[in-house]
Amino acid sequence: MRPSDLAAATPASRDRSIDLLRVASLGTVVLGHWLMAAVSVGADGHARVGNLLALQPRLQLLTWVFQVMPVFFFVGGFSHALSMRSLGRRTARPYAVFLRARLQRLLRPTVVFIAVWGAAALALQLSGHGGGLLDISLRLVAQPLWFVGIYLAMVAFTPPLLRLHERWGWGAFGMLAGSAAAVDVLRFGLGVPYVEFLNFAFVWLAVHQLGFLRADGRLSRPYVLAGAGLAGAALLVACGPYPLSMVGMPGEKVSNMAPPTLALLCHGLWLVGAVELLRGPVTRWLRRPRVWRTVVAANGISMTAFLWHLTAMLGVYGALLAADVRLPEPGSGAWWVQVPLRIMVAVMLTGVLVAVFRHAEKPSGTRESSAPRAWAGPASALGVTLCLLGVLGLSTVGFGGLLEGRTALLIAVRVTAPAAVLMTLAGWLLVERAGRGRGAAG
Repeated sequence: MRPSDLAAATPASRDRSIDLLRVASLGTVVLGHWLMAAVSVGADGHARVGNLLALQPRLQLLTWVFQVMPVFFFVGGFSHALSMRSLGRRTARPYAVFLRARLQRLLRPTVVFIAVWGAAALALQLSGHGGGLLDISLRLVAQPLWFVGIYLAMVAFTPPLLRLHERWGWGAFGMLAGSAAAVDVLRFGLGVPYVEFLNFAFVWLAVHQLGFLRADGRLSRPYVLAGAGLAGAALLVACGPYPLSMVGMPGEKVSNMAPPTLALLCHGLWLVGAVELLRGPVTRWLRRPRVWRTVVAANGISMTAFLWHLTAMLGVYGALLAADVRLPEPGSGAWWVQVPLRIMVAVMLTGVLVAVFRHAEKPSGTRESSAPRAWAGPASALGVTLCLLGVLGLSTVGFGGLLEGRTALLIAVRVTAPAAVLMTLAGWLLVERAGRGRGAAG
């Protein structure tokens, strides 16, 4: 169906603000990445990619508004709760079907992205081309895959955490938030090594749990959530070991993002409370047919645009360097003057890439069986675990050095790009196969 048809068929009961939050959060991340990338040419003539927020630290306060990934994971929790409950009413073993249904629009465009960039990296290495911005690009374009990996974990943990929510409600959120706080105490107070990596689960799953509460109509006082989150984040940054920026900075000893901290969780509470406060006027605005059609159309391509936006941005800079255009000092007046033009061209190039690869984001027409095989659940769990490790590993090591065995450290394990690609593909095939069930039709 065309976006206009989907928009016209939208039931009156649909919570349209959730769709807008999904698109707006990804769009804000894309714009933030385009603005933060500070490409320059050093005295040796080599291109470098820095971070504008590191060059101009006073801008880091803006991350308290524009670091919106918690909103996307909050929206995910809302959608996952509705989907899991719907499948549970009509499917005997819903876990495998749920994983496949929720991951189709995430994994299919991701696999296409990995395949295209992997083939390009291999061709470049075999031909002997490389160096400069090209080598940097092979590393940077894979970085957004960390988001895919974290989201995979949230989907995988939805069934048990939804049951926990249905039993304990706010208490389930409190358990996850308390665990995140305990991890930071062990990390910063007692110096326990490696414990900080547990907060990749506790912090993001706590935000995800807020989506469950939203699905049940239990976020009735968003001003309390926003106020407590903002005050908590400010207090932690002012008095604790937490940096001001809510995104990672190069070379910093402590990052609020990697691994996530209690300060980032408080930031997530503030953002969720803020968007909930705006729900009423936003919902009324979305009743306008033209606005709603735009949101529906954007939702249909949002993941493809997210995966390819760094490719577009680096392509813009590559074209400028190839044309011998002088790049101004990042953060200078001349640099800011160029920003609108660079973003406009990046939007156009992203549009071209979306036009080429958007079909991978469309869900397949395969119908799941009402009676999946007995092994479907364990196979799906194994598949999503392999996918998670594969995309996180690839986000860490990048696409460079495919034939050289280049490695990167993923928590405590060394990974290579070929191994990460194989894990992702194997996991995706397992999730697809297990979720189809016995009676599936192509």
